[in-house]
Amino acid sequence: MLRAFVLTIGQLGDRTVLGVLVKSLLATLAVFGALGFGLYLGLRSMADTWIGPDHAGGLAGAAAVVLLALGAWLLFRVVAIAVVGLFADEIVAAVEARHYPAAHAVARPVGPLRSARMGLASAGRALLVNLLMLPVYLALLVTGIGPAVAFFLVNAWLLGRDLGEMVASRHMDDATMRGWRKATRGRRMALGLVGTGLFVVPLVNLLAPIVGAGMATHLFHASTGGKRA
Repeated sequence: MLRAFVLTIGQLGDRTVLGVLVKSLLATLAVFGALGFGLYLGLRSMADTWIGPDHAGGLAGAAAVVLLALGAWLLFRVVAIAVVGLFADEIVAAVEARHYPAAHAVARPVGPLRSARMGLASAGRALLVNLLMLPVYLALLVTGIGPAVAFFLVNAWLLGRDLGEMVASRHMDDATMRGWRKATRGRRMALGLVGTGLFVVPLVNLLAPIVGAGMATHLFHASTGGKRA
């Protein structure tokens, strides 16, 4: 795990990786910008009805900012991984080209349609699982730290799966990938724990999806016997 982290950090300056970082950040900002604008319009409409148009704009704007900040804190991981999934193949290809050229030569690039499908599946899975876990989170409120621990572990598991599949999809079909998932549960969970930890650190969380994809590439090739150049 440490080796994968160090190698990934060492490649953050690559032009391809920087390009994906910029594109993913802009796309993530665009998603939250659209959500914020939609929130403002909805709240403005309700405020016009309840308190009249004179004060509706300012109140709706303030409420939208608060709700968007809360939503960004809760949903940033979901949106960021879904967005980076659209460009993840570029990161994986860059890491493989530098460290695993033999595997890179026979990899099947993930097309934009499959990338979009995987990104949407990741976001949908994260939302669904966390909604299903909501009663557990609420029940653990009496323990104080319980909800945070459960949320962290659940999302580490989800993140490890998402990141692993970004790489495995270049080298395996769906049937083979199922067997690989079973054989690498512990390794992917460890990857998810590291990635989720990065997501909770301000500013570092902006790099978390990129670092996670790079680490996942190294861990995948370690699990399948890949050799560095």
